[in-house]
Amino acid sequence: MHELSIASEMLQTVLAAAAEHNAGRVEAVRVEVGVMRLVVPEILQMAWEAITEGTPAGGSRLEVTEVPLRGRCRECGSDFQPQLDNFLCPHCGHADVDIVDGSDIVLRSVTCRSEGGASAR
Repeated sequence: MHELSIASEMLQTVLAAAAEHNAGRVEAVRVEVGVMRLVVPEILQMAWEAITEGTPAGGSRLEVTEVPLRGRCRECGSDFQPQLDNFLCPHCGHADVDIVDGSDIVLRSVTCRSEGGASAR
């Protein structure tokens, strides 16, 4: 269950951002996860809930957006959407592909409440 280690690293980054902006509480976190990472969004949600309990991010909303896989054939230059088990270019049949999108985990935003009660993003 690598979702727990992903949630743990996200929490460290989120808490550091919140502290940097003098926020007392994290309200929401938006993250994009490439399908190539094989993350199960529901398990990441559960891991987030468990790992944030008792922290300033406890009870925060985690919004996970899955990013589809996108590749570019090195042979013919075509952009296409490979499958996790099939990297053949539908145009020329080669399997020499640069992964353009769908392999990253990107923390897009953190919404916090400051000590005075104002929301910050």
